[in-house]
Amino acid sequence: MSKLTQSPAWQVLLAHQSQINNQTMREMFAADAARFDKFSLQLDGLLFDYSKNRINDQTLKLLLDLARQAGVSEWTARMFGGDKINTSENRAVLHTALRAPRDAVVMVDGKNVVPDVHRVLDHIRRYTESVRNGELRGYTGKPLRHIVNIGIGGSALGPLMVCEALKPYGHPEMQAHFISNVDATDIVETLRHLDAETTLFIVSSKTFTTQETLTNARSARAWLVEKLGAEAAVANHFAAVSTNLKATGEFGINPEHVFEFWDWVGGRYSLWSAIGLPIALFIGMDNFERLLGGARAMDEHFQSAPLERNMPVILGMLGVWYGNFFGAGSYAVLPYDQYLHRLPAYLQQLEMESNGKCVDRAGQPVDYDTHFTVWGEPGTNGQHSFYQLIHQGTRMVPADFMAPIRSHNSLGEHHAMLLSNCLAQTEALMLGKTEAEARAELEAQGLSGEALETLLPFKLFPGNRPTNTMLFDLLDPHTLGMLIALYEHKIFVQGVVWNINSFDQWGVEYGKQLAGKLLPELQGKVALSAHDASTTNLLKRCLSAR
Repeated sequence: MSKLTQSPAWQVLLAHQSQINNQTMREMFAADAARFDKFSLQLDGLLFDYSKNRINDQTLKLLLDLARQAGVSEWTARMFGGDKINTSENRAVLHTALRAPRDAVVMVDGKNVVPDVHRVLDHIRRYTESVRNGELRGYTGKPLRHIVNIGIGGSALGPLMVCEALKPYGHPEMQAHFISNVDATDIVETLRHLDAETTLFIVSSKTFTTQETLTNARSARAWLVEKLGAEAAVANHFAAVSTNLKATGEFGINPEHVFEFWDWVGGRYSLWSAIGLPIALFIGMDNFERLLGGARAMDEHFQSAPLERNMPVILGMLGVWYGNFFGAGSYAVLPYDQYLHRLPAYLQQLEMESNGKCVDRAGQPVDYDTHFTVWGEPGTNGQHSFYQLIHQGTRMVPADFMAPIRSHNSLGEHHAMLLSNCLAQTEALMLGKTEAEARAELEAQGLSGEALETLLPFKLFPGNRPTNTMLFDLLDPHTLGMLIALYEHKIFVQGVVWNINSFDQWGVEYGKQLAGKLLPELQGKVALSAHDASTTNLLKRCLSAR
C-alpha cells in the first residue's frame, strides 16, 4: 500500500464510508431541516448547493482532514507564489497571474511577471479595438469580420468554449470560427463560405512549430493568397500568439500583430492569456477583462476562505470521496444552458489531461485512482439519452448540474420548463422511487395483479445518486470566469491529495512522437521500419489504397 492509502486520514475515511454506505440522502434530508443551509455556499451570485451528496457533518470533516494532511493550503500558496510546482518540466504554474490586478506582485526567478502580463493585455486591447472599430482593415480595405482561430488543444478548446458561452456579448457583425483538427475537412468546411477579404486568422502556437497547427496555418495562408492574389495580403489578415518572432516573420505576419505568452502558462489553462485573443476580438476587451475578474474573484476566494467554506476545496474533495471511496469512475457535467454546450468537452481536457496520471510526484506508481472520465451534454438533450444510465444504471455517476435563473433569450415558457427539468432531475436522483411509491403509482393508473407485478421492477429507482447544483442569475463574463476557475482549482486540489503533478502531459507527447516517425512512411518517402504486426499491416493497407 502507498503512503497515501496507509495514512491516518485515508484509513479513517475508509472506515467512515462503510458506516455511511447504507444511509440514504432521503433519510438525511428528513433528519436535518438545515441541511441545505449547512451544505451550500455563495460567491458573487454563484450558488453552489452540495447538499444532495452522500455526506454528513462527519464526512465533510474527515474529507477536509485529508485535504489538510495533503497540505492543500500550503500547495495553494506555493502555486500562487510562483514556485515551480510543475517539477517534471521545472516550471511555475501561474495561470492565476494572468488575471492578477495590475499592482500585484508575483515573482518567478526573481522577476515580477505581472507587469508583462498587463503589457500584453494592453497590446491586446489596442489591437482588438482597432479591428472591432474598423480602423484596422483587410488588404482590400474591408473590415475584418470573420475571426478564424487556428490552434489545437488548449489553444482551441478554451477560446471556443468561451466564445460559444458568451455569444450574447459578441460583436453584432463578427463571427468566431475555430480550426483545430488536422483533418482537412475541418479547414475546408470552415473556409467554404468565408470571404477572404473580411477574414482574420489567428495562429496560436507558442513555438510556431506545432505540426497540426502549422499545417492548417499554411493551408489557410495558401487559401488567402489565392483568393486575394497577393502575398502581401498575409500581413493584413494574420495575427499570431507565439514567442517565435523569426518564424512568424517568415510566415509574413506583422510583428505588431504577434502576442506573447510564457512557459508558466499551461496550454489547457491558457485562455486567460494572449491565447484568448479570439475571445477579446469577439466579445470586446472590456468583457474579456470581466471574464478575468470573475476568475480573480474565485482565486481570491480559494486563497482566503477556510476549507470548510471553500468552493473548490469542497468540490474537489467530493470528487475524491466518490472516486476513491465509492469507486465511481466517471462524472457528468450537465449545463442547463445551451450557451455552455462546449463546457463538458473543455472540462474533459482540463481534468483528464491534468490528473490522468499513474505515477506520483516522485515517479512512483500509485495504487489508487487519480482521475475521472468526464462527459456530458447540455440541458434536456441528455435527459433523452444517457440520463437512463445515471438513474438506473449499475454504476454511480456523480453529476454537476448548472443553470442560469434568467435567460438571455426570453421566449414563452421555455426557461421555466428548462429550470423545472434541471431541479427535478437532481431531486429524482436523490430521492429515487421506492417499491411502495411505484406500486401506488401503478395502482393509480389502474394496474393490478400480474400486470402490476410484472411492470413493478422496471419502475423502481434506487436514488441516492449524488449531484451538485450551481445556480447563477445570468451567464455573463464574470460568472463564466468564476465557473472556469472553480474547476481549475478543484482539479488542483485533487492533484495535491493524490500527490501527482497536474501540470504536465507527457502522454500527449508520446503519440505525437510516433506520428512523426510514421508520417514519412505513409507519404512513401522512406521504407517501412520495424513495427508490430498490426501497425505494419495497417500501414501497408493505407499505402496500397493510395
